[in-house]
Amino acid sequence: MRITKAIFAKQAKDMFKNPAVLVMFIVFPAVAFIMTALVRVEDMPPNMFVTMMAAIFAGMGLITSVAGAIAEDIELKSLRFLVIAGVKPHQYLLGIGGFFLLAGTVTSVIFALIGDFTATEFVKFLVIMVSGTAASILLGATIGMWSKNAQAAGGLAMPFAMIIGFTPMIANFNETVAKVAGVLYTQQINVIVNDFEESMVRPLLVIAANIVVLTVFFVIAYRKKGLKG
Repeated sequence: MRITKAIFAKQAKDMFKNPAVLVMFIVFPAVAFIMTALVRVEDMPPNMFVTMMAAIFAGMGLITSVAGAIAEDIELKSLRFLVIAGVKPHQYLLGIGGFFLLAGTVTSVIFALIGDFTATEFVKFLVIMVSGTAASILLGATIGMWSKNAQAAGGLAMPFAMIIGFTPMIANFNETVAKVAGVLYTQQINVIVNDFEESMVRPLLVIAANIVVLTVFFVIAYRKKGLKG
């Protein structure tokens, strides 16, 4: 636990030194707030911009941020020293990922406060957002592990972020894409935030399956790339 706390604290300091990462957690809810306050269209769902920006944040913004943070550790040789010191994959992931999960949860709460949700919708929104945030952190962490530096991580993470983030939007207009996208955790976020009457069971099971698979990929990447960082 001491090691995990130290890595958590290190990541917190690194984030506040890096405005490019910090802004990711501010700009999406800010846009949602501004658009919700200023745009009024007949028959438009009241929470359209909140749910739209929240889904993009969970599916895109976090992937690039986490990938960049871990790739920076590789570039600065920090990860190599941690591995040599005996830091296990779960300790490193809990430290780095735990910080981003906390930051993502705070951002999700801000989204929820901007939206006009009932108490039940508020809880469902937070549960699905935090679950999706965890999956995005794992995907970003895996991409970061396979990157040589922060710049390379950005280039590698962006295509994944675009696919993961925008496929659910396309699925809204194409049934075939919707069926294929059903295996993606972002599609399950999309399903719930656009219809809170939907059952949470299947979306959470799909997201849980994504988390398990992505955790395995991260552990493999950590063990293969850690000493090369």
